[in-house]
Amino acid sequence: MSAKMGRTGQVPNRQEIDSRLPAFHRLSVAQRRERLLERSRCSPSLLEPLFGASSLEVDTAELMLENVLGVYGLPLGVCTNLRVNGQDRLVAMVSEEPSVVAAASHAAKMLRDGEGILSRGGRSLMRGQIQILELPADAEPEKRLAAHQARLLALANAQDPALCRAGGGALALELRRLEVAYHEDELALSRPRWEQMTIVELLVDVLDAMGANAINTMVEALAPELERLLGGRALLRILSNRAEQRLVKVHGELSLQRLGEGVHCSAADLAERIEAASLFAEWDEARAVTHNKGIMNGIDAVLMATGQDWRAVEAAAHAWAARSGGYRALSRWRVRGDKLIGSMELPLAVGIVGGALRVHPTARAALHLAEVHSARELAELAAAVGLAQNLAALRALADEGIQRGHMKLHRRTGPEKVS
Repeated sequence: MSAKMGRTGQVPNRQEIDSRLPAFHRLSVAQRRERLLERSRCSPSLLEPLFGASSLEVDTAELMLENVLGVYGLPLGVCTNLRVNGQDRLVAMVSEEPSVVAAASHAAKMLRDGEGILSRGGRSLMRGQIQILELPADAEPEKRLAAHQARLLALANAQDPALCRAGGGALALELRRLEVAYHEDELALSRPRWEQMTIVELLVDVLDAMGANAINTMVEALAPELERLLGGRALLRILSNRAEQRLVKVHGELSLQRLGEGVHCSAADLAERIEAASLFAEWDEARAVTHNKGIMNGIDAVLMATGQDWRAVEAAAHAWAARSGGYRALSRWRVRGDKLIGSMELPLAVGIVGGALRVHPTARAALHLAEVHSARELAELAAAVGLAQNLAALRALADEGIQRGHMKLHRRTGPEKVS
């Protein structure tokens, strides 16, 4: 426990972490903490905030929110058995739903053979948007923007020199015309005022940040310059949470033998049922909503534990699910020979610097526990947990239904009280 720490907070020259913690749920809380400290490569002092009744003090909460009265607690657990890209990980999860951590841990065990879940994230590219109204008809905005792009990018990058020194920053400016269609009831009341808008978009590499503050500062600085350059009037200046260029692709597979352990039907039958359930969600909007909600049960729990803007990720994920014009499942599962194979793709804008992480000790401790060193790595882990969560839900639904195990865990909370 007293080993010297490296600069990253990890104990050097220790054996590779093992995320398998057999019978972990049967231990007392004190025993779980002790076991976690034994298994983790982090110093106990780094993980201590995970164990407090509430490691967020009211004075710290005052720095994060207006009109603070107190601190609201939610259960924090750990996803065990998780193996991602060939490395075992212990990932903290925060949720009020009883079955989330248990389900993710069980599915992670089924998916841990070989390299485990394969998860690959891309560059941390985000967009800021500047809405320009009343552009003169003869403005030729495309030509003017192209002629002055270098100067405008330099102005944007001057707003965050630290980001540029680290290798990130504003990369490009793009312009598009937006045609506005009014509803018939609006047309009956008044003549449309804005039938066309011009949108200037700023592409920024935000590196290990989520990026909202950096981008918002940049587009606010650019707006007056664009008004002078293009004419018209700049209105909204804000990042887009769509994050379509921060996609994470996840792949997991398991043998039918492992899938069929402890179920009520044959493994082959269960696998086919899961494929049928996946197709249901891929082509039926009503089912897709619930299917994707189950995926986000896992992803949001990781994001909450690590201090992320999980509402932004939710919005981007659902926009991605609807990109074809209809709302579809984020994941797909297929039987291939003697294996069940799952894949998923979704945008995940997360950060390991700035935001709540500057002040929230539990969020920082959760990053230490998972040994996360980049925003891309955190996104890959969150997506991997989401795929595991999805497998657990589909397996339960295709076998005995979701309620038996779910309600068994619900009953632990005791009888419902209504005042």
